[in-house]
Amino acid sequence: MREQDLGQILAQTRDLWAELRGQRIFITGGTCFIGRWLLESFSYANSKLDLKAEATVLSRNPDAFLSRAPGIRRDPSISFCRGDIRSFAFPEKEHAFIIHGAAASGADREAEGPLARFDTIVSGTGRTLEFASKTGCRKLLFISSGAVYGKQPPEMTHIPESYPGGPDTMDPASDYGEGKRAAELLCALAHKRGPGLETKIARCFAFVGPDMPLDSHFAIGNFIRDAAAGGPVLVKGDGTPCRSYLYASDLAVWLWTILFRGRPCRPYNVGSGKSVSILETANAAAGQASPPLAVKVAQPPCGGQPQRYVPDVSRAESELGLTVTVGLSEAISRTMPVSKGA
Repeated sequence: MREQDLGQILAQTRDLWAELRGQRIFITGGTCFIGRWLLESFSYANSKLDLKAEATVLSRNPDAFLSRAPGIRRDPSISFCRGDIRSFAFPEKEHAFIIHGAAASGADREAEGPLARFDTIVSGTGRTLEFASKTGCRKLLFISSGAVYGKQPPEMTHIPESYPGGPDTMDPASDYGEGKRAAELLCALAHKRGPGLETKIARCFAFVGPDMPLDSHFAIGNFIRDAAAGGPVLVKGDGTPCRSYLYASDLAVWLWTILFRGRPCRPYNVGSGKSVSILETANAAAGQASPPLAVKVAQPPCGGQPQRYVPDVSRAESELGLTVTVGLSEAISRTMPVSKGA
């Protein structure tokens, strides 16, 4: 299945890779779920198209990641430098492209306090932009988040890039979204300062695919874990909140396209525009079994309009020609075998 996914990514991005031929790309956050898909799709395209490109990956613990990613470990075009995103030593070689996705997430976000998480995002972006200036970077992609919009109004079914809302600055839980907002501003200032640096912004929503955490705060990962274990699939709330899920191969296509073709300082929502409730998502995971597994909902519906976290992706569709090619049921099916072997 991984080969099929990587082949689909290459088929949809083939025209983009010429710009990377003979060049180097620097990637932060390359060992997380999103970063691993970027690294594997880079490795695949680099080999199939003989790009002779190189990737440098910043990581606090490269050995731990490489023990889980033997294919990347064997690829001589990918090298790692050890360091913290806020203080890493700059590689000596020039890098024409940067993808900056490093931020505390998952278990790290739980272990650190709000102030440390905020500082990781903002100071880390400042450090990365400083490196971009010194290394002669031409294009930088900042992996931001839909959290920059704050709470989505319940009457708004899909949130557009033009929405002027933001996180509640009096709520310590806003550290992630407010940190991403500040980091976006740093990227815009770096682009205006120039010369020659194009900063691209990808506001990421919710995703699904092999290698995603199945025991974290991602509901769909928990549902896949429950289904892989034989059920029942547990919904902790009332199942009414609405989300949407973009499969990992589509995610990689969207991010590479924004890096190479996106307009500078023009944010693009990255996700699926197909809204589904948490209960519908749980049923989709349970339906992968034959016969379908039971779904248990912890709370009765509380009434009122559901809480939503769903992007309007019409800008990415109309300006960059991006589409969703893998539906939710197929995305869960492609993820499920990994969970069974976990």
